Parts: sequence; C-alpha cells; structure tokens
Amino acid sequence: MADPRAESEPLLSRARGDGGRDCPAGSASCRPGAAPWRDLCFDQAAVFIEDAIQYRSINHRMDVRSMWLYRLYYSNACQWILSFTIFLILFLAFIESPSSLTSTADVRYRSAPWDPPCGLTEGVEVLCLLVFVADVSVKSYLVGWAQFRTNPWLLAYLVVLVVSLTDWIVSLSLLCQEWLRIRRLLRPFFLMQNSSMMKKTLKCIRSSLPEMASVLLLLALHLCVFTMSGMLLFTGEKMIPAYSKNRAYAIFFIVFTLIGSLFLMNLLTAIIYNQFRGYLMKSFQTSLFRRRLGARAAFEVLSSVTAEGEAHPREVGVRPRDFLQVLQRVQLDGSHTQAVMEKVRSYGGDLLSAGEFQKLFNEFDKRVIKEPPPRPEYPSPFLRRAQIVFSHRYFDYLGNFIALGNLVSISVFLVVDADVLPGDRDDFVLGILNCIFILYYLLELLLKVFALGLPGYLAHSSNVFDGLLTVVLLVLEISTLAVYRFPHPGWKPETLGLLSLWDMARLVNSLIVVRFLRIIPSLKLMAVVASTILDLIRNMRAFGGILVVVYYVFAILGISLFRGVIVAPGNGSLSPDNSSAPCGSFEQLEYWPNNFDDFAAALITLWNVMVVNNWQVFLDAYRRYSGPWSKIYFVLWWLVSSVVWVNLFLALILENFLHKWDRRSHLQSLAGDPDSTYQTSAELLFREVLEEPTEDELMEKLSHHPHLRLCR
Repeated sequence: MADPRAESEPLLSRARGDGGRDCPAGSASCRPGAAPWRDLCFDQAAVFIEDAIQYRSINHRMDVRSMWLYRLYYSNACQWILSFTIFLILFLAFIESPSSLTSTADVRYRSAPWDPPCGLTEGVEVLCLLVFVADVSVKSYLVGWAQFRTNPWLLAYLVVLVVSLTDWIVSLSLLCQEWLRIRRLLRPFFLMQNSSMMKKTLKCIRSSLPEMASVLLLLALHLCVFTMSGMLLFTGEKMIPAYSKNRAYAIFFIVFTLIGSLFLMNLLTAIIYNQFRGYLMKSFQTSLFRRRLGARAAFEVLSSVTAEGEAHPREVGVRPRDFLQVLQRVQLDGSHTQAVMEKVRSYGGDLLSAGEFQKLFNEFDKRVIKEPPPRPEYPSPFLRRAQIVFSHRYFDYLGNFIALGNLVSISVFLVVDADVLPGDRDDFVLGILNCIFILYYLLELLLKVFALGLPGYLAHSSNVFDGLLTVVLLVLEISTLAVYRFPHPGWKPETLGLLSLWDMARLVNSLIVVRFLRIIPSLKLMAVVASTILDLIRNMRAFGGILVVVYYVFAILGISLFRGVIVAPGNGSLSPDNSSAPCGSFEQLEYWPNNFDDFAAALITLWNVMVVNNWQVFLDAYRRYSGPWSKIYFVLWWLVSSVVWVNLFLALILENFLHKWDRRSHLQSLAGDPDSTYQTSAELLFREVLEEPTEDELMEKLSHHPHLRLCR
C-alpha cells in the first residue's frame, strides 16, 4: 500500500517477505496489520470505488493528503461552486456593456441600456477566474506533473487563464473602453473543459472534418457552377419570372435542387452519421472500462488486506466485512448503499472473487424505486371493496376520459366563440360544465386519498400534479363565482385586466392534457419512444453544450462586428421607413429587434438565421448597412449551425433510437417486472452489447498507473 508520507511508494496487492512492504524503518503506520495501515487501505479502496461509480479516471495521487483533497474537490459542494462559477462567467455577457437589461431589443423603442460602471462586472469576472486558477492547480497537482505535461486540455486550460487574466489587466488599464475583449471569446472553454462528454464530442467532430470538408467542397463547386450558369441564362432579368416566358427554365431549378438539397446535403448527413455511428456505444464502452478498472483497483487494495491477515493465503479475494466497512466511507446515497450491503451479505462469509466483486457494481446502475406507503386498513367490508375500486387503474382511466371531455368542451367553445365579441358571448353552458368537471376532480382527489391514504397519494408524482391542479381550479372557480355569481342564461363574465378569473380558469383547465402522459407506460411501443426521448435529453447535455459554445462565440463576434449598424429610421439612419421600403425587406418586415446591439438580441438573431427564417433578408440588410463582407459571417454561421450541428443532432437521434428500438424486447428482462424495486439506467440497458474488458487488459492498465505499482 502507498506510504502515507511518500506517495511514490508501491501499492502492494500481496504480502512480500515478512513485512510485505518496502517501508521506512520505524514507520509504525506502514507495518501490515497496523490500524493506520488498514485505515489507509480502506480510504484508498473507497476512493477507487467512488471513481468506479462516477466513471472517473483512477490516474491520480493516492497518498493520504492527496486523497483528502481529491474527495473534497469532487464533493457536491465544490462541484456546485465550480458549476455556478461557469454559469456566472457566461451570464456576465448579459449584464456587461453592451447590457441586455432593456424591455425590448427593437431599435425604434429601446431605451438607453444600463451601463455598469467600470470594475463592477470586471470584479465578478476576476473572482471567477481565480476559482478557475484554483481548479487547474488542484487538477494539476492531483494528476502529477508527468500527466499534466501530456494532457492538452490542462495545458490549454492554463493558457486560456493566462490570456484571460492578461486581457483583464489591459481592460482595467484602458478604463473598460476597449472595443474587443478577447477573454469573452475564451469563456466557453471553461464549460467545455469541465465536461468529458463534450470533449469526446469535439474529438468525434474533429475526426469527421476531412469527410465533411470534401462534401462542403463539392457543395461550393455546385453553387459556383450553377451561379455562373444562372448569370448566363438570366442576364438582365430575374429568375422566377423567366419561367413564365419559357417552361424549359424549370429544368435549371429542378436540377439545382436535386443535386444540392437532396443529394449533397443528405450525403453530408450520411457522413456525419457514419462518424457518430457507435459514438454512444463507444462512450458507454469507455465508461464500462473505467468502472471495471476502478473496481479492480479497489479489489486489489482490499485483497492485499485479506492476504496480510492470513499467514498462508490460499486464494485471492476480499472479505465481505472489509468491503462493508469501506462502503460506509463511500459518498453514496443511502438507497444504493443498502442495496449493495444486502447483495454482499447474500454471499455469507466467503471471500469475494474478482468476478463477484465486479458484479456488485451493477447495483449502482439501478435506480431504486421507493416502496409506496402501506394503504389504510378499514374494518368494514364495504369500505374495503370501495378501496379496491378507487385504487384500481380503471378508475384512473375514467379520470382520463373525463379530462378528455373537459378538453373537448373547452376546445369546442373556443372555436365557436372565436368570431364572437366578448360582449355578445353567452358562457352559461360552459360555466355549468366547468363547475361539473371541477367537482369531479375534487371528488376523484378525495376518493384516491380515501383508497391510498394521504402518504400513498402523495407518493405518486402524477397524483401530486392532479391534486395541485384541482386545488388551483377550485380556488379559481370559487373566486369566479364570488365575483360573477352562479352561471345563468346570458351570463357574461367581464374581463378585468389582462385576463379575467374566468379566462384564467379555462387556461388552467387546459393543463389537464398532461394527465394523458400517464398512459404512456401502458403502451409498450409508445414507452420505447418515450424512453428514447428521455435518453436523448440526458445525452443531449454534451451536444447542447457544444451549441451553447458556438452560439456564445458567434454572438460575441457579432457584437464586435455589427453593434450599432442597425439604426431606426429618423435617427440619422439611411434606412427607409416602412411605407417606402420594398416588400419583403428587413424594414418592411419590421425585423428591427434582430440586431447585434447586445448579447440577448444577438442570440435571437442567430437563432432566426439558424432555422433559416428569411435568412436572405438578414444577408441583404447587413450587406447594405455594414458591407458585403458581412455575408461571410452569416454563411459561416449557417454552415456551423444549420449544416453541421443539425446533422450532428440527427445522428444522435438515429443512434439512440435504433439501438433502443432494436432492444425493445429486452426492456422487460433488463428492467424486471413492473413490481420491481429498481429501474435500469441507460448504461445497464446497453451492458449486454458492450465488450467486457479482460483480466489482462485491466491488470496491464493498473501496472502502468503513474502513482501505484502492483507486486504480482
């Protein structure tokens, strides 16, 4: 085991000689069997187990002080502070000059934005940068100098911090009047370096760049050829009116669309999917290897303790009581700890082999479902039968059917009264129906509480939502009756303010549609689709993070390039007013809020261009206001967002859905029966299609650990 005073001492998995260790003379804590030595072993095993659970690398220092720092760094408090710091430094773009703190982005109506005094946002920024300095310092110390020199992300982290701090000093020396702040462009790096999934995604994108470049080159050649052909064919006249003169001109547009949109763009999609095919599986495979490696390292540590406790060890293994003691030191939620403890106790007093030790970690992939509270017991047979009826799933189906009737009635009356003035409406029938539906919801709530008991009713999130919605509807209905009296023929509730109480009640009623989400688990094929969507949301964090990075960088660039170029008519602007502007132009469409005068407006503008919402209008407007070079910016943004990222997202959907759909017959066997106390995670769902690392691969990797050495 590693010497607590010398981190470079070897970690032994077996006894060696009499002492089993190369220890400094007189070191009581290093002698096998001593309490400090066992305590060190258990701490190291606990850290390895935490690494395995969280799929972290085990290539870090393992001495006492380093382990304390390591566990502190990965504690919930420190990780929350780091995540909040990343959010805060990114959020500064909304507050610092040019500030987004205005009610509108329209240049015609926007008031003067608040300009923070020099040093205010800079003070918050330097605090964030100091947190990142502490972060990179801790990471560098924990992995060691040798690992730090070969880690490009840590080296880039250091460079970004040096550049940011230098730029911050320059900014203060110029009294915050510089036109470009380089450190703003570097801020998204802090988000990327903190996510291993984003790093893997970037690596995959980088590997697919040559293939994407070849298709983009073909696309550029395609555009060049057809542009020259169009200029020769339609000289002196517009393209579309040419079709009215000769039908043959349609061939040009059809061929252009077939080659560009249907062939080249879909070819680009196929290339990106081919690169990302297996991306999800590779990610799970890497996670599985880290899980097995961390578990094997913990096994080696604990098996060395077992060997030291026996004079002539005949087999390699871990004592269950040792593992249970280590488990008490692991930072883990109580439900998983209890499940693993029960699994360990099922082995009795026999030593745990390496395979049995690895199987214990499958329990950490299962999400424990809490047992519902016991139902109340009634002495009367009639009440017991009523309890069975009102707790049956058919009673839920009846509630869904009633809710459907509620939605249909609201929809019908909204359509019928769409063209009727509020003063001419007669809401008598709808008012009566609304009272009936709300009374049924209240009755359903009371009957379910009777059948399940209040703790049992609150144990289901769907019941909590239904109950909260019923209470809100009841309060609104009572308020409506108190203000407008009971519905009667010719009943016309007045509109008070933006929405009357009556309109508010109908609006909340529409939320009843959420009740129908409860039927999804009962339909197997729909359940597969729904679970795929949920998995996409979980796995979209990396792709969403990349999109945030791209948006952030292009928004900052857009502010630097186009801030103030869009000026409202009458303010010294060369832009015409709406009455004289050409039809379909930026001015005639009143696209004034789409500008780069602040960070929030820049994000919305980029979004509109990404979804190709009249993007030719933006190109024409910014060409007129800032020059033809602005087209380069918008074309680059379209390529990065609409072409690359959208196809990336499509590849992720195909990868996730196809694997999930192919394995739909295994959902029941992997997740267990409906009454099971566990739900399987995505990692466990794909576990049987992953390749388990061999014993030799694990031991080979452990033998090259930079901070421990095995003796066998």
